Amino acid sequence: MTLANELLPTAPAKLAVESVSKTFRTARNAVHALDQVSLQVSEGEFVCLVGPSGCGKSTLLSIIAGLEKPDAGRVLADGLPVDRPGRDRMVLFQEHALFPWLDVFDNLMFGLKLKPGLTAAERREVALYYLQLVGLERFAKSNIHELSGGMKQRVALARALAPNPKVLLMDEPFAALDALTREQLYGDIQRIWAERKKTIVFVTHNVREAACLGDRVILFSPNPGRVQEQFRVDLPRPRDINSPELAGYATKIMRALKGHLTSETEELAE
Repeated sequence: MTLANELLPTAPAKLAVESVSKTFRTARNAVHALDQVSLQVSEGEFVCLVGPSGCGKSTLLSIIAGLEKPDAGRVLADGLPVDRPGRDRMVLFQEHALFPWLDVFDNLMFGLKLKPGLTAAERREVALYYLQLVGLERFAKSNIHELSGGMKQRVALARALAPNPKVLLMDEPFAALDALTREQLYGDIQRIWAERKKTIVFVTHNVREAACLGDRVILFSPNPGRVQEQFRVDLPRPRDINSPELAGYATKIMRALKGHLTSETEELAE
């Protein structure tokens, strides 16, 4: 593998979730997290999963990542069953999960050391390329505690992108950030998605965030988690989260979410 080939965008994967169910059991009770969830994600599509707490969005993301196994059903990536984590599917969590004893550059190098086919010098070039992509090349030798929250998430994003995965799985990565930093990162992730051509599955509670980022927004309802409705967001990119057009989509999705929650509450009351 040459460095030039490594830095080329990979062909994005398509994902298929087929009748996935998952229950978590303890000595006292059982939580039915997902029930017969099926969905398709096209190659290079940016899909957002939205719903209230407890609707199984993060559980589904963990199953797609290979970190959890479903009780029933399966996930396919490019037609192959997902049964373990892999370099083709990288995860970005709400917490940055960076190693505090390593500087910014070495956090990126940590994962790259396990990637075959590259020399040490090529790994360093790849790490620098992704730091430049997220605008942090000047902070390569900074310690993690010296960075702001937004900068830490940029480093975590660069580290997830560095192995050049086909799929990026993002679990509420901007939830803990202030509004201004989130807005800057919305622009960054749209630009990087366009440049690197990844398939992205993005979990969020924020309906406006989902409408800003997603080609498609998939609405989940809880107890147990099920797909209730899907919305295609036909707006040009890059999108401004404060635009009136985007607000219209967000309002439509929120209205549907409230409607499903109201219906479910009435069913439980009966």
